[in-house]
Amino acid sequence: MNAPAPEADPETASGADARCQRLHTLRELLHHHAHLYHVLDAPEVPDAQYDAWWQELLALEAQHPEWVRPDSPSQRVGAPLREGFAPVLHRVPMLSIRTETDTQPSGAEAFDARLRKELGLTASDAPLEYLAEPKFDGLAINLRYEAGLLVQAATRGDGSTGEDVTHSVRTIAQIPLRLDERVRPAPALLEVRGEVFMRRADFEALNERQRQRIAAGAKGEKTFVNPRNAAAGAVRQLDPAVAAGRRLSFFAYGWGEAPPFASQYEGLLALRDWGVPVCELVQRCCGAHELVQYHQRLGALRDQLPFDIDGVVYKVDPIELQQQLGFLTREPRWALAHKYPAQEQCTQVLAIEVQVGRTGKLTPVARLAPVFVGGVTVTNATLHNAEEVQRKDVRVGDTVIVRRAGDVIPEVVAVLMDDAPDAPDAPVRGPAWQMPQACPVCGAAVLREPDSPEQRCGAGLACAAQRQQALLHAVGRRALNIEGLGDKLIEQLLQSQTVRSLPDLYGLSLGDLAGLERMADKSALNLVQAIEASKRTTLARLLYALGMRHVGERTAKDLAQHFGSLQRLQEASVEQLLQVPDVGPVVAQSVHDYFRQPQHLEWLEQLRALGMQWSETAPATEAGPEPAPAGALPLSGKTLVLTGTLPTLSREAAQALIEAAGGRVSTSVSKKTHYVVAGAEAGSKLEKALALGLPVLDEAGLRALLAQG
Repeated sequence: MNAPAPEADPETASGADARCQRLHTLRELLHHHAHLYHVLDAPEVPDAQYDAWWQELLALEAQHPEWVRPDSPSQRVGAPLREGFAPVLHRVPMLSIRTETDTQPSGAEAFDARLRKELGLTASDAPLEYLAEPKFDGLAINLRYEAGLLVQAATRGDGSTGEDVTHSVRTIAQIPLRLDERVRPAPALLEVRGEVFMRRADFEALNERQRQRIAAGAKGEKTFVNPRNAAAGAVRQLDPAVAAGRRLSFFAYGWGEAPPFASQYEGLLALRDWGVPVCELVQRCCGAHELVQYHQRLGALRDQLPFDIDGVVYKVDPIELQQQLGFLTREPRWALAHKYPAQEQCTQVLAIEVQVGRTGKLTPVARLAPVFVGGVTVTNATLHNAEEVQRKDVRVGDTVIVRRAGDVIPEVVAVLMDDAPDAPDAPVRGPAWQMPQACPVCGAAVLREPDSPEQRCGAGLACAAQRQQALLHAVGRRALNIEGLGDKLIEQLLQSQTVRSLPDLYGLSLGDLAGLERMADKSALNLVQAIEASKRTTLARLLYALGMRHVGERTAKDLAQHFGSLQRLQEASVEQLLQVPDVGPVVAQSVHDYFRQPQHLEWLEQLRALGMQWSETAPATEAGPEPAPAGALPLSGKTLVLTGTLPTLSREAAQALIEAAGGRVSTSVSKKTHYVVAGAEAGSKLEKALALGLPVLDEAGLRALLAQG
């Protein structure tokens, strides 16, 4: 980042107040980053950092109104226009909305309380009516229709003057070029306001195309940091082919010049009747309690939505009350953007270390100065592989953008090449990072996977890190489910050489456990009993516990259902393994190779000798490996997708019922999906199912389907 250096200021020339100098620095920072964000579509800091500077500026100007200058960022809405675009005057200004940075329910409650006070309402008066909608992360656009025809599209610009981008906006398939008049006649004049954005799937496909172009040696190509920048950059290009090639989307949320509407909700219904897309997640809310519920519901759905949102927007619904509440300098009093915890933040890289996984994969990990992001404090972030580290040029001492969304492992998104001008003591960058040539745990040579950026320790289970991770995987809840056997205990067992492989666990006695740290007699007894109980399992759980490369829980279940017995699976050829649904050449070869290793076969025999039993549905015969019979099961050969919350069944319980009936549960909806089971607060999967015309069941429908067998 190359932010401009602060210039001399009359306010600071007299050596006055440090706060005055800070105010000047904040103005420079915000001007610089607003230009990057709004004009160049190339932001260098996360929104959360910009918002923090913005709130600090507002607080200082509130304390010292005499220091507010006409060129302060607080006195404008957007940014200067880009050269090459005709200016468009907004007859109704496109104002921004006040942001509530309190991400807790109190943010909605405070907004409602403030409006009730301004309107002179008491506790005995009726609750205020609101319209709540997602806060889309895209580019604000004004669409002008005359006699039902789209004649102009303009960006927000500085709020009063925007840029004419009609040529690009016409390429967006969701935006009607002519209003639909089948339900109601089109008005003589209508200005629709909304957001142009990119859906996540389209953004990922765009970046994959960009990576392929870069790999092919194309000059001037780059990948995009986020969907917002990819969308905004496409619209604000002189060549409309750029926008046409990026599969942009649009949702309306309001209007400028338009016929009079009685309420915000009525206006959106009218837009929908005219064929303008309005998000299905828009909802009327009554009082602060329902605003809180809406904020929490969309927060829970946030990571499942097909597009990015960073909060929700509340608007007083009756237009009469909007007019009564009026406006501040740059924002309406009757609307609020209620943010969620930032999914991106800035922090410093303290070290780069390498983790060794259960299959030997080496993953570089950034150790970070603690930062609150995505609702938790993060101290580590994955760097994926050596190629990613080199591509992003991440080094010790760097200030980086860290992203965490939902339960996804935090990752380093990008490096800020220079620190902010208000941090002159930023650390010096370390040398370029390189993957070590030897495993950091056992010292074995590091091997490069063919046609893959992944690198692995070549020692296999001779590597202590791989042994530990393999055992942790095997005893996990979805595998053999040995309660009480965690990371620290397995580490002690390995260090003491009491355990070296999975069969060793089943030979543990009370005496072996009694001498371990923090292991009381009762805890030791409970663990021995848990190990004994785990000896009765299923073939699918056993296969998953073995930790074969490329074999996850779903594949383990498919293998168990297809072959029915361990012997049949052991004897299967690669060609026979390829007959299993969703098993490709890589997985088939991995499974085949696993059962050709004498050590693995020896472990399985040891497990049998120690009393382990697993259910099998098709005992081995001389006929050789054949699929287990499943024709009598009601969901045999069917693929189902679960979404939302069912009334009485947990997600795991529903999946277990489906699989027991011969069905398969997938995590994504496609044309190959047979049924989608939807509960309360179903999200994008339900939307896609409806778009594809797939059968949608509730819990009662699922139970009825299961009962057919």
